[in-house]
Amino acid sequence: MLIGVLGGGQLGRMLALAGYPFGLRFRVLDPVLDAATDGIAERVRGAYEDPAALDAFAAGLDCVTYEFENVPVATVRALAARGVRVFPGERALALTQDRVLEKQFLSELGVATADFAPIDAADDVARAVASVALPAVLKSRRLGYDGRGQRVVRTAADLDGAWDALGGVPLVAEAFVPFKRELALLAARAVDGTIACYPLIETHHRDGILRLALAPAPHASAELQSAAEAIATRVLQALDYVGVLAVELFERDGRLLVNELAPRVHNSGHGTIEGAETSQFAQHLRAGLGLPLGSTSAVGYSAMLNLIGEAPPLDALLRADPHAHVHRYGKQPRPARKLGHVTLIASDRAALAARVEAFAAAIGIALPT
Repeated sequence: MLIGVLGGGQLGRMLALAGYPFGLRFRVLDPVLDAATDGIAERVRGAYEDPAALDAFAAGLDCVTYEFENVPVATVRALAARGVRVFPGERALALTQDRVLEKQFLSELGVATADFAPIDAADDVARAVASVALPAVLKSRRLGYDGRGQRVVRTAADLDGAWDALGGVPLVAEAFVPFKRELALLAARAVDGTIACYPLIETHHRDGILRLALAPAPHASAELQSAAEAIATRVLQALDYVGVLAVELFERDGRLLVNELAPRVHNSGHGTIEGAETSQFAQHLRAGLGLPLGSTSAVGYSAMLNLIGEAPPLDALLRADPHAHVHRYGKQPRPARKLGHVTLIASDRAALAARVEAFAAAIGIALPT
């Protein structure tokens, strides 16, 4: 089978690597000069809405998926018009590209989120923030990721210039959530409606970028896991979703609030490659191809550390811990860019914590506090 992937970043790379043991082949569409999938998969270089590029990309494909949620919805429609099935579907993509539509959808499902209000013009900022109360977070409705397009406002004075500072584009005001911690749940739904959820993952960010993910999340009760799975199941069924979905969550006072949805494999789940019986990437392909879903059980306790901006030499990473699983994406260093990740696994939490601390010290990276 020949699988198409919209986007040639590291997630596309890891999807292809997960699919090759199944005997699958991959073709990528991406306009960039150098893609992380180069050397791993065939690539059509072209714009996502270029008819000629789409013709070349779609020829002979069995189905298509995407590795980032800012793929133009028009691209999915154009592929469908060419007779190519895309998973997850168009509705999931359109909803998750717009933070207001996403939160309205969750509210209609009865899923808790932070209070929110849309902002369509500069004159709406004060009114929207007043409706959710200070402190608040202003976010661009579209295209924001890894902390980009966001601004925390704590006083009325912070509103001055906020519209222009965030690009003069439609925004959403969200009530600031004093959360205990951030969590993520990865869930997969297959073509036949079967659902499988992974254990909760505890995520640690700095400057809006994920730095460390711990799985299974420490001190996550069965009740908390069940609550997260109920949220994911409600979303998956409402969207008739196919593939892996990431649900980013805040835990506050024993309750879960949804922060964001990601209709794709997700950075928080990279540790599943070695830390789960079925990786999120293999699971996504299983789900989309109508294959039986794999076991989501954890393999010991895992920690995934992102390598951001610059990465130590390969020999230094391997020398820092002989048990480390190193993944480099073949990307050029750039501030705030994800260049790779490392997964460490141990048989108990204490041993994992010691291993993470020693590894970080050996390669000179600061752990998030």
